[in-house]
Amino acid sequence: MTIAQPDLSPRPAHCVVEREMSSSPHAVFLAWTEQFDRWFAAPGTVLMKPEVDAPFFFETHYDNRRHPHYGRFLRLEADRLVELTWLTGADGTEGAETVVTVEISPKGSGATVRLVHAGFPSQEAMKRHDKAWADVLANQDKVLSGGA
Repeated sequence: MTIAQPDLSPRPAHCVVEREMSSSPHAVFLAWTEQFDRWFAAPGTVLMKPEVDAPFFFETHYDNRRHPHYGRFLRLEADRLVELTWLTGADGTEGAETVVTVEISPKGSGATVRLVHAGFPSQEAMKRHDKAWADVLANQDKVLSGGA
């Protein structure tokens, strides 16, 4: 089966965030594919099936506003890789379909996560996400390691 990839060539802006995580590669992979409402999404808003080309939806709630997120899985390699499209509104990707690639590698008893978010329609959107992803990964690490 061939999966249609978004054409990001007219939108080259991207950010890269890396973090060493306390949790295992398996726990991080599950967090990205089956447990979004544990560390990122608002509880009860996640519609997600971890299968290539399967669409997903979830909301985050921030500043007393709901922020819907849409996408589909492009690639899944257990405990190693999650790649998905990522589409949000004006405060996020400005309605552009972007791509988030999460590479997971073992590091001692934990994991290293390298997140690349590509295809931003503007430098401003890229800068917002660069800061936000660092905070999101820190929160994921805290929740998965039992600190929240």
